[in-house]
Amino acid sequence: MNVVPPRNCRVSGMFLRVTGLVCMLPLLAVAGCAQQTIRATNLPVELQAPVTKNISEINLSRLGNYTANSQLIDCGDVLDVTIVTDLSGLTAPTTPVRVAEDGTADIPMIGKVGLARLELEGAEQAIAAAGVAHGVFQRPPHVTVTMKRQRTNKITVIGAVEKENVYELPRGSSSLLGALVAAGGLSKDAGEEVEIRRSLGRDGVPLWKRPPVHHVAGVPGTQLAAYENVQPPDASAGEIIRVNLASVAVEGKGGRYLEDGDTVVVSKRDPKPIYVIGLVRKPGKVELPVSKDMYMLDALAEAGDRTIQAADKVFIVRRIPGQKKPVVIEASIREAKTKGTDNVRLAPGDIVSVEETPVTMVLDTLKSFIRFGFSSSIPLIP
Repeated sequence: MNVVPPRNCRVSGMFLRVTGLVCMLPLLAVAGCAQQTIRATNLPVELQAPVTKNISEINLSRLGNYTANSQLIDCGDVLDVTIVTDLSGLTAPTTPVRVAEDGTADIPMIGKVGLARLELEGAEQAIAAAGVAHGVFQRPPHVTVTMKRQRTNKITVIGAVEKENVYELPRGSSSLLGALVAAGGLSKDAGEEVEIRRSLGRDGVPLWKRPPVHHVAGVPGTQLAAYENVQPPDASAGEIIRVNLASVAVEGKGGRYLEDGDTVVVSKRDPKPIYVIGLVRKPGKVELPVSKDMYMLDALAEAGDRTIQAADKVFIVRRIPGQKKPVVIEASIREAKTKGTDNVRLAPGDIVSVEETPVTMVLDTLKSFIRFGFSSSIPLIP
């Protein structure tokens, strides 16, 4: 048979519990000091959360627009060639010629001449020398070569950009800046790191297509370019160039030339969430914004604030890369609100815990006592 104690006995028991907690305050305070923590005001720089940078708002023009030599001829370029001979006084019509993948161009009356990797003036000399060497002209003709149309580089842009796609950029302005602008700029979740992925051995022209220089037989002082038949390296091999957008935007030295077939990968920011536990109304996961900092008070607001307004002590548990044990940072909500010194900037993966203290325990007990007393005063209706 269960015996229900009289109401005054239950009230007395509650009173003793409150009195006992009050007496234990000094002991609990001493015990709390035994835990090794770092005060928020004394947090060293190496343990502080990094400042969040909104990469999508950086001035892309600070990257610097790398431009290739517009006078340099490459495979796929279309040239306008005009040949004038002194003997006949006749001018051949200007003829557009395309530089083939083997680096040669089919010049009217002369035939194939290696032109890739030469500047326009060098191409004029090479064509004139070839005309004499092949017996087409007795004396070097006057040759004019102009760039009609440069070939385009196909660049793939993926990741944190507005429009992922494959873009054709003119060879003379095939730069990292040009690729990002073509893709509509950076998206809001863009990270700092960009990777440029390419096949090994290319520096504008693949190594196995880089032309050696040969002399034309019988014509001193002239040179022709031709390609060696060299097998490309293993196609599975590749080179990765990493660019930090935040750094180069500040320095203004981010110009990177992109070669045909390059892939630009803009990293995305996907920070780990933080967790808010303890004396809060909505404990659990809080997502970190990708473009701005989150501070301790922001996290508490996301968690619905404290269940007991007198709760002041907060522990922030932070894992530091390369360290086995996490760092525990102690902060004060009161100091964070009044002075801002304890309003710690949070890092991905932080655990924010609003701690129980002797004061909160007493207040919680008193609250229960008051609720109990109020409910006990309500008469039961038979």
